[in-house]
Amino acid sequence: MPLSPEATSLAVILAAVVVLWVTEALPLPVTALAGAVACVVAGVAPAEEVFRPFADPVVFLFIGSFMLAEAIRVHGLDRRLAYAVLGLSWVGERPRRVMAAVAFVSALVSAFISNTATTAMMVTIVGGMVVAIEDAAARHGSGAGARLEPAFASGLLLCVAFAASIGGLATPIGTPPNVIGLAFIRDTLGVDLSFAAWCSLGVPIVVVLTTIAGLLLGWMFPAGVERLPGVADLVARERRALGGWTSGQRSTATAFAVTVALWVLPGMLAVVLGQRHPTVVALGARCPEGVAALAGALLLFLLPGGPGRRALAWSEASRIDWGIILLYGGGMALGKLAFTTGLAEAIGRGLTGWLPSGTGAAALVAAAALVAVLTSEFTSNTASVNMVVPVAIALARSAGGDPLTAALAATFAASLGFMLPVSTPCNAIVYGTGRVPLRSMIAAGAVLDVIGVIVVTAALLVAGGWR
Repeated sequence: MPLSPEATSLAVILAAVVVLWVTEALPLPVTALAGAVACVVAGVAPAEEVFRPFADPVVFLFIGSFMLAEAIRVHGLDRRLAYAVLGLSWVGERPRRVMAAVAFVSALVSAFISNTATTAMMVTIVGGMVVAIEDAAARHGSGAGARLEPAFASGLLLCVAFAASIGGLATPIGTPPNVIGLAFIRDTLGVDLSFAAWCSLGVPIVVVLTTIAGLLLGWMFPAGVERLPGVADLVARERRALGGWTSGQRSTATAFAVTVALWVLPGMLAVVLGQRHPTVVALGARCPEGVAALAGALLLFLLPGGPGRRALAWSEASRIDWGIILLYGGGMALGKLAFTTGLAEAIGRGLTGWLPSGTGAAALVAAAALVAVLTSEFTSNTASVNMVVPVAIALARSAGGDPLTAALAATFAASLGFMLPVSTPCNAIVYGTGRVPLRSMIAAGAVLDVIGVIVVTAALLVAGGWR
């Protein structure tokens, strides 16, 4: 079946947008806006249809959750959590336990604030730990501390980057690709996954992958010593410096708790009362995730944040990543137009011809995850999910598979690019410290990429079997 003129024009625009996203010749949000403008000028669709995704409810989920994350960062709640976990008695100064604690702190924090902000914070903390270890080693002279392997610092920093990318999968708001993938699923497949439903998939994947990442990096980058002198003293000192909880921290924690409660309450009530109970239906309609996020964000402007200020000032709120919101709008516009013009269906049919006859569900899901991982190695995970999820849905439909499972696999896997500094901002930050050789990042990242595809594929196949 030949393409319509609108689909042909969209194919040319999409090809240009993909090239610009991969090469980053223009900032990613600028490219997304340029693609949307080109669709209107080329007559692919009217302006009101092209720009409608910029006012999608998901946009307001982004805005609200970004403001909550900014307040958490401003008031230091993330650092308080990090040092609280690192200060647990079971962690102590054992290298593998320190590695595990760093991994799980990074994953936990990034489940609620951006992966990039988590990495930036944790790199500062881990950098202080490394300096403390090296100072203690120098004081020991020829003692046990002096035999610390330099590669251990590389492993700790890689652990931060990898775990922060993985942790973003735990919740819908953990990383922008999650929200974008969910929007494609809602608009294209008519399936509206709740906060709790996503977490029931994301949390097990995060726990498994974070555990594997910690074990893998502990094995690839051993400390060479039984204990790391200086870590316990550093953590205790930093915790003392944090002092007691401030009013800003209490207010931020309150607003965040209210938001999370509104996110999970519909799912909990659905379990107790049933999915079709009037209370559950009404709550889901009147307080969706975007409204809950905005409600929590608005509380920040009302609750006290210290002498003479609120928990969040507009000058602080305005620092959120507006570029991601523009990138979301442009990417979603192109993705929706790919379906309305028939282009996605044509791509799906074309790709189906390359698949071996009798391709099963496992191969389809694995293919969606693998393509998303490979794409995210060379472009941003946000651009990757915009490119791959519509194709995964079309491919599954053409092959007679489950488009929901394929779309979720592509969404999860889009955040799993670990091999190169350009794969994610997390990788770029730790590589910029000068303590992570490129060869080490590629070696560890390649192994974790393969493991990630396997874990995501297995999790989605199991979840699909339960539906």
